[in-house]
Amino acid sequence: MRTLRQQWNDGDRAIGGWLSIPATFSAEVMSRVGFDYVCVDTQHGNIEYQMAAEMIRAIEYAGTTPIVRVPWNEPGIIGKMLDAGAHGIIIPMVNSPEEAEAAVRACRYAPRGSRSYGPTVAAPRRAGYVEWAGDNVACIPMIETKQAVEALPEILSVEGIDAIYVGPADLSLTLGLPPGNNDGETAFDEAYARIIEECLKAGVVPGCHASGALVPKRFAQGFRMVTATADQLAMGIGARQELAKARGGDAGDGAGSLY
Repeated sequence: MRTLRQQWNDGDRAIGGWLSIPATFSAEVMSRVGFDYVCVDTQHGNIEYQMAAEMIRAIEYAGTTPIVRVPWNEPGIIGKMLDAGAHGIIIPMVNSPEEAEAAVRACRYAPRGSRSYGPTVAAPRRAGYVEWAGDNVACIPMIETKQAVEALPEILSVEGIDAIYVGPADLSLTLGLPPGNNDGETAFDEAYARIIEECLKAGVVPGCHASGALVPKRFAQGFRMVTATADQLAMGIGARQELAKARGGDAGDGAGSLY
């Protein structure tokens, strides 16, 4: 199993799954599908710390890279999720270089950062954990506001950012659009083009929420980390399709959008 940073260093792109349901079983099922990473969402997902730690274990057991979206840019919870075994952290609402610097410091041990040592769960899984973390833990601030897009060159200048992750719903709201992927809307398309351009200049991986149908387009645009679906979304789509078949109807492709 390669970490995200190893995949990116190899020049590869990554397709991910997303978890909002607090269950190790569904985490393992999603992780055996073949995604390059699976993210435990503790921001908007219905998942508390103890369950998140067990879900991380299930993802890694299934042979997939576990990452976590934390509720906020707060060093205590970032460190706790890394100690639980996460290989990377997605940090919401990073709107300035100062906030990006805080995110990096929370993800890194001294001398680069301020993460406290105590990887109770993570360290027994690999020898030389401190060195491993320095080489493999991915720091992934979220770019999800108009303010963040405008400040992107300064944000990306912060040393230690491995990737950024676009939240299309919040970005759309700050652009005066409904939440979601608003392809075809000028402001949305221009924001995405600017994000990709600035990431290429800075050598930072651009990532985003999407849907399975949107993944090829996002890769063609230049994104290298794209989440294709989520547990509750996939379950709903599958259930609707099977019910429609049972009733002799057509539920369509059921494509949904991640927030």
